[in-house]
Amino acid sequence: MSTSPFQRIGVVGSGAMGRGIAQLFSQSGIAVRLYDSNPAALDSAIAGVADTFAKLVEKGRMGADAASAARARLEPAGALAALADCDLVVEAIVERLDAKRDLFGQLEAIVADDAVLATNTSSLSVTAIAAACRRPQRVAGLHFFNPVPLMKVVEVVDGIRTDAAVVERLVALTRLTGHLPVVAQDTPGFIVNHAGRGFGTEALKALGEGAADIPTIDRILREQVSFDGRGFRLGPFELFDLTGLDVSQPVMESIYRQFYDEPRFRPSVIAAQRLAAGLTGRKAGEGFYLHKDGRQQTPAEAPAPKVAVRPPVWVAPGPRAAALREAVAALEGVVQDTGRPGEHALVLVAPLGLDATAAAAEAGLPAARTVAVDALFPIAPGRCRRRVLMPTPATLPDYRDAAHAIFANDGTPVSMLRDSPGFVAQRVLAMIVSIGTEIAQQRIASPADIDTAVRIGLGYPLGPLAMGDALGAATVLEILANLHRLTGDPRYRPGGWLRRRAQLGLSLLHED
Repeated sequence: MSTSPFQRIGVVGSGAMGRGIAQLFSQSGIAVRLYDSNPAALDSAIAGVADTFAKLVEKGRMGADAASAARARLEPAGALAALADCDLVVEAIVERLDAKRDLFGQLEAIVADDAVLATNTSSLSVTAIAAACRRPQRVAGLHFFNPVPLMKVVEVVDGIRTDAAVVERLVALTRLTGHLPVVAQDTPGFIVNHAGRGFGTEALKALGEGAADIPTIDRILREQVSFDGRGFRLGPFELFDLTGLDVSQPVMESIYRQFYDEPRFRPSVIAAQRLAAGLTGRKAGEGFYLHKDGRQQTPAEAPAPKVAVRPPVWVAPGPRAAALREAVAALEGVVQDTGRPGEHALVLVAPLGLDATAAAAEAGLPAARTVAVDALFPIAPGRCRRRVLMPTPATLPDYRDAAHAIFANDGTPVSMLRDSPGFVAQRVLAMIVSIGTEIAQQRIASPADIDTAVRIGLGYPLGPLAMGDALGAATVLEILANLHRLTGDPRYRPGGWLRRRAQLGLSLLHED
């Protein structure tokens, strides 16, 4: 095992995060002292870690001797003063700036001048915590994710006055534990909680516009999105219910306010109202879904409509027209190969960032017979798990139902949205990529670290920059530009990092 850059680590706070951090360090060969102001909580944490080691031995994931040695390296500290000989102290207490600053002031009076002080904060400014210290240069962020032993990414946060050598030592320590360090400048949300704003916040925006209901939005983002077969494991509202809205909503509001009301991070009144009503998710038995006996109650999806006669289909010209025509033909639809749609033809468009109304109007197409198809991902039989359609407000029910029936002909589920810019997947993914490129533009972290942190920390199929490359930077730029043009909302304005790389044909991971 590599030599540790720290010989003895103190951990303050024995909750889920503190005990997880203590476990990780002790099983990595480092002596650890764990302190908590509540002696009963400390005893419970020490016993809990010992029990975890025993279970790892039972499962064959840890040798008995290794478990015994790891347990011996973990000692309880009866008082803060017992941390005096620690050369690193990691704080994992309540998420309050005043409490953390007070603790660091106490620690400075106890530990040596060259000892490092690290905070596990997820939402507070490392610089603000360090500002109360006599030696702010030794203070950094060391942000683990829960559960600590299993979540392999760690954000090493560089405060404004943090010494570069401190960051280097914390990076080396993180690698020693087998986790992946990503270095972030001190900014609201660091990398992961910053980059994570696009998924839930934009889904709430689509819900607030009445584009679709909660289960439909979740199904689309779970099933339509596919990067080489990988998608989101949970829909955004399922994730809100799992995390708890009492956790998620304050983070959304905090990051929005800390960035001085940046429109990209604007929260939703829908979530605020649900939190006020106590609909926090699984733990409350009700959130965006009902939960009974720990099981989410999801309404059944309506079957595809029965259509006696299907009209011929005319596909509007565009980059995705050929794929759309091929899919319709494979689904046993009759495709019209004419310059303009026939008198009774169903008109299909495949816009990026537009709604069906704008797509029809800008091409001079009959809105009463037009249905938009989201072709951002493959839609051919055997290549998709869900298809998404969107009529205009003027589309006649017979044509809407005919389009639904055609695209459900192979048994693939079809989601029918109300007319709205950017469907659901387009707008959510474009916002994820947009925010990721802004993090890169602001030099908060390297492009590679941004993608690593988000992919592992949030469980996304790809990091936001690789996601943008997979979709095509020019495609993402077009979606955002059209959303911005149609809505006038500055949340959709494309940033310079994305625009320049799209114009030059460069990867979004390309550094300058």
